[in-house]
Amino acid sequence: MKRRWVMWSVISVVVLLLLFGACVIVATALFGDKDQLVSEGVGLVEVKGLIVDGQETVRQLRALRKDKRVKAVVVRVDSPGGVVGPSQEISAEVKGLAKVKKVVVSMGSVAASGGYYVSAPATVIYANPGTITASIGVLMKFSNIEGLMGKVGMKSFTLKTGKFKDVGSPWREMTPEERQMLQSVIDSTHSQFVKAVAEGRRLPVEQVRQIADGRIMSGEQALALKLVDRLGTLQDAIAEAGRLGGIQGEPELIRPPKKKTRAWDLLVESAAERLGILSQGESGVSVDYRLGTGW
Repeated sequence: MKRRWVMWSVISVVVLLLLFGACVIVATALFGDKDQLVSEGVGLVEVKGLIVDGQETVRQLRALRKDKRVKAVVVRVDSPGGVVGPSQEISAEVKGLAKVKKVVVSMGSVAASGGYYVSAPATVIYANPGTITASIGVLMKFSNIEGLMGKVGMKSFTLKTGKFKDVGSPWREMTPEERQMLQSVIDSTHSQFVKAVAEGRRLPVEQVRQIADGRIMSGEQALALKLVDRLGTLQDAIAEAGRLGGIQGEPELIRPPKKKTRAWDLLVESAAERLGILSQGESGVSVDYRLGTGW
C-alpha cells in the first residue's frame, strides 16, 4: 500500500511538471517577447556604469546589426568611462555599425572619458544641456607604501626576469626609467583617443588635441566645440533615429535578445575572475579612460 502511494505521488509530480512546462510554452508563444511582433523599429542598446568588459555590449550591437527589422540604432550612454581595451572594442563596433545603419547616441547624466570614446563614431550625438562629457585623457595611478611598511618593520623582496617586470610596485619608489616608459604608454594611448575623436567627429586632429587635456564640460559646452551634434533627451534621439531609418510615425523600440546564461557558466565566469585577480602580478598596472581615474 505504501509503495503504491509513493508511485502515485511520483506520477502526480511528473504530470504537474509536464502541465507546467506546457503552460510556459503556450504563454511564451502568446505573450512572449513583444519585440518579435514588431515589423520594424529602432534598436536600443545601453552602456551604463564603468566600462570594464565590452563583450556584452558588442554582442548586442552585432545582434541589432543583423536584425533586418532594425532600421537604426540608439545607443544610450551613461558612463564615466573605464578600461581602454573594452572602450576601444565598443567604439570599433559602433563605428562598424554606423557604416550599415544610422547610429544615434543619447548621452545621459555622464558620458565622459571612455563613455565619450564609445560615442564618438556615431552618426549623430545627442546630449542633455547638463550632461557631463568629454574628459578626453588617460591616466595611471600608483601607490607607494614603502614608508608605512618600514614603520611596522616589514620588508618586501621581489624576484623578476626583467627590470620592468614589477613596474608600479607599491613596495618601492619608481625609477626615472620606469616613469619614462610608463609615460610613453600614456602618450601613445592618449594619441589613439585623440585620433579616434577626430575621425569620429570629422574634426582636425590639432583642434581635438587642444581640448584633450582631461577637462570635463557640459553638453552645452560640448555642442559649441562640435563634440556633440544636438541637445536633447533620449526621446529626441529615438525620434531622430526613426527619421534617419525612414520610419513613419513614432518608432517601436527593439532591444537585443537577452544573453542565455546557465548556472554552470556563472560559476566558471566567477572562477575565471578570481583567477584573473590573483594572476595580475605585483605591478597591478592598468590604464583606463575614466572620469577622475582614467579616460
